[in-house]
Amino acid sequence: MSSMRVKLLPLMLCLGLVSMPGHGEDLMEAYHQALANDPVLSTADAARLVVAENVPQARSALLPQLSVGLSLEQIHGANGSVTNSNGNIVDTGTGGHTRERDLSGTLSQPIINLSAIASLKAAQASRDSGDQTYQAALQNLYVRVSAAYFNVLIAQDNLDVYNAYEDAYKQEFEQSSTRFKNGLATASDMTQSQAYYLYIKSQRITAQDNLKDARHALEQITGQPTGTLKKLREDLPMQAPVPADAKAWVDAAMQSNPVILAGRYAVKADEHRISAARAGHLPTLNASVQYGKFGSWSSAVPGAAAYGPGVTTIGLTLSVPIFSGGLTQSQVRQAIAQRDEDEGLLETQRRQAARDANNYYNLVVDGIDQVDTTRTSVDAARKSLTSMRAGYAIGTQSLTNVVFAIQTLANVQSEYTVVRHQFILNKLLLKRAAGSVDVHDLEDINKLLD
Repeated sequence: MSSMRVKLLPLMLCLGLVSMPGHGEDLMEAYHQALANDPVLSTADAARLVVAENVPQARSALLPQLSVGLSLEQIHGANGSVTNSNGNIVDTGTGGHTRERDLSGTLSQPIINLSAIASLKAAQASRDSGDQTYQAALQNLYVRVSAAYFNVLIAQDNLDVYNAYEDAYKQEFEQSSTRFKNGLATASDMTQSQAYYLYIKSQRITAQDNLKDARHALEQITGQPTGTLKKLREDLPMQAPVPADAKAWVDAAMQSNPVILAGRYAVKADEHRISAARAGHLPTLNASVQYGKFGSWSSAVPGAAAYGPGVTTIGLTLSVPIFSGGLTQSQVRQAIAQRDEDEGLLETQRRQAARDANNYYNLVVDGIDQVDTTRTSVDAARKSLTSMRAGYAIGTQSLTNVVFAIQTLANVQSEYTVVRHQFILNKLLLKRAAGSVDVHDLEDINKLLD
C-alpha cells in the first residue's frame, strides 16, 4: 500500500485531538440567564410565597375583627296596627307600606385562643421550611446549569474527535476504492476500509445528536439559544477538598444542608399543628363591643316615623367545646400521623445527605488521580497509534491494528474529557451536599474557562 495514504491519516486525526481556542458565552452568562428564565426555580419561588402567606392569614385570627351592617326593609300592604321599635302603635289602618332600617356594628378581640396561637406558630415554621426549600432549589440551579454547560463542552469535544476520524476513514475508503479499480488492492481491503468508514460515520452521527440534545438541555434551563461556549482550560488546579475529612463534610451537611433544614422546620410545624388540634378541646374567650340603631316609618301615617336610640353592648364571650362529633380527636390523630410521616422523610433526607457528602468527597479525592491517569493514558495511546502507523507503513502491522489503536485513543480521549469536567462538577456537588455552595463557586469555575 502507498505511503501517501498513511500520511493523510495522522493529519486528519490530529485535528480531532488538538483543542482549538474559542471565544463565546461563559458559565456566568448561562447562570444569569437561568436565574431569570428557569421555570423550576421560578416555581420554587412561587411555592415559597404561597406558603409564606399562611403567616398573616393565621395571625389574623388573633387580631381585632370589625364588621358593620345596614339593612333596609319595606313591608307592603300592612293590615292592622304597625308598631315601632319602642313598641308604640303608629298605624291602625290598612294599606300603604312600612319601612324599617337597622344599623349595626361589631368589634371583637380574641383574648384566649390557644388553637389560633399554635396555628400561627405552625404557619411560621412552614414559612421557614419553604424558605429553605427555595434555597435548596437555588443551590440545585448552580449544579444544574454547570452540569448542562459541561455536557455541551463534552459533547462538542467528542463530536470534534469523530468528525476528524470520519474524514480520515473517508479518505482511506476512497483511496482503497481507487486502488481496487486500478488492480492495486484486493476487494477485502476495500470492503474493510468501507466498513470502518461507515462505522465511524454512525458514531459521528450519534455524537452529533448528543451535542444537539446537550445544547437543548442547557436551553431548557436558560431559556435562551446556546451559542459558542468557552471551554475548560487544560491546566486545572487539582486540589483536594478542605477540610480533608469526609466526616467534617457530613457534619456540615447535617447543620447546613437546606433540604435537611426544610425537613426540620416541617416537623416543627407538625408539632405546632398537633398542639392546635388538641387545643380544640379547650375554651376560648373573646371580648366584643356591639352597637345597634333601629328606625321605622309608615306611608299610611305621615309623620309617624320612629327612631330608636343607639344601643351599645360590651361583653365577654366564653365558649367551651363539649362534643363535635369526633372531629377534634380525628384532627389530632391526623396531625400526629403527618408529623410521623415528615419525621421519616427527614431521616431519609439526613441519610441521603450523609451518603452524598461521603460519596462526593471520595470522588473529588480519587478524581485527582483519575485525571492524572487518563491524561497519561491519552499520551500512551497517541504513542501507540504513532507506532502502529509506522508499522503499517512498512507492512509489519495490519490495518485492523491501526484502527484498534485509533479507537483506543478515541476512547481515552473521551474519557479524559469527561473526568476533567466531572472533577470540577464533583467539587460543586460536594459543597451542595454540605449546603455551602453559592454563586462565588460558579465564579471560581468561570475563571477556569478560556
